[in-house]
Amino acid sequence: MTKLLMITFFICIGWMLYVYLGYPLLVWFFGMLRRFEPDAADGGELPKVSVLLSARNEVKDIGWKIEETLSWNYPAEKLEMLVASDASDDGTDEILKSVTDTRFRFIRLEKRSGKNEALNRLNKLAAGDLLFFTDANSHVDALCLQGVVKHFSDSRVGCVTGVEHTIQQGQDSPVTAGTGAALEYEALVNTLESRLGSVLVCDGSIFCMRRTLFGTLQPDLANDFELPARMGAAGYAILYDPLVISNEHSTNSPREEFNRKRRICGQGILAAWRLRGSFRGLRAWQLFSRKFLRWLGAVPLFLLLVTNVLLMRFPFFQVTLILQILFYGLALLGWWFASRRRKASGAISFPFFLVMVHVAALVGVVEVMMGRRFSVWESPAASRGVTPVEQQSAAGQRL
Repeated sequence: MTKLLMITFFICIGWMLYVYLGYPLLVWFFGMLRRFEPDAADGGELPKVSVLLSARNEVKDIGWKIEETLSWNYPAEKLEMLVASDASDDGTDEILKSVTDTRFRFIRLEKRSGKNEALNRLNKLAAGDLLFFTDANSHVDALCLQGVVKHFSDSRVGCVTGVEHTIQQGQDSPVTAGTGAALEYEALVNTLESRLGSVLVCDGSIFCMRRTLFGTLQPDLANDFELPARMGAAGYAILYDPLVISNEHSTNSPREEFNRKRRICGQGILAAWRLRGSFRGLRAWQLFSRKFLRWLGAVPLFLLLVTNVLLMRFPFFQVTLILQILFYGLALLGWWFASRRRKASGAISFPFFLVMVHVAALVGVVEVMMGRRFSVWESPAASRGVTPVEQQSAAGQRL
């Protein structure tokens, strides 16, 4: 029994080390052996781009978002913006109706149907060669689109994704600090995967794809997971460009962030099952390593604690138990700071955020297995709304 407990303990440690350290190192190594070399941009005619946006009660942000998008540094005749109001009832539609720019169109879904149904409807109206997906609260630099489209001069490239940056909001809570650190880590992994031409998932706030590759989205899956899964299965390269940036306010509410992570991971495990035929070879390994093992990360964390307690008669495990107690004590302290929207050090924010996201992921997975679906959801209220000063600050970040 003791031997089994020890084996379980060290397997759990290996699980977590592999997910967060081993996998990126292996991707880096494979990138040294087989690197995707995109063809140089040919400098030819720029493609027409359709910007698609699904909006549900975005009255705080939709006005500046439309103005900002239509002001991008891109030939006016080559850019259009399509917005679908998903049965908004907060005044969003009134703002949409007031837009007079001929490059802008919007539709209203009378019955709330969710983001993917809205995007399916918008795709039928799009006239662009490329589809650019963004969110209502995402600030995108005026030069961003110029940087995105150059990648599509290589016919092997099906999709290009960027990175989300958080807009600082003064005294950031452990939630905001943890979100920022997590985004930086994901950007590193995307960089490594991009060298293989095989970024696993896109950033939903900023990615672009060939319109000919768009397939009807399933209502309860995430579009930034489903679309790259299908393009990867079709043999197209999916790239990451660190200069393609969206700036967003992240929520500082632990409840909102927990629910967001729960939904994302629930949609992810459902998509992995439904689209399992789309993942083979390299991408199947990526899915297992980067997502599946992480979605279940709360399991090894729990087993580490349980086995450690059962083995505490050994001096080594007494030390590791003290370290675990310290870790979870800091996580609880981080929860206290987060629930009061107070700033905390990284030593407090990191344990709290790590525990929170893994618990949320497992809850989402279990809920989906029990039949729950996330076709519609409420956007985090704390991440909506922007002051003029913050808007100018975000828009002023140039590539």
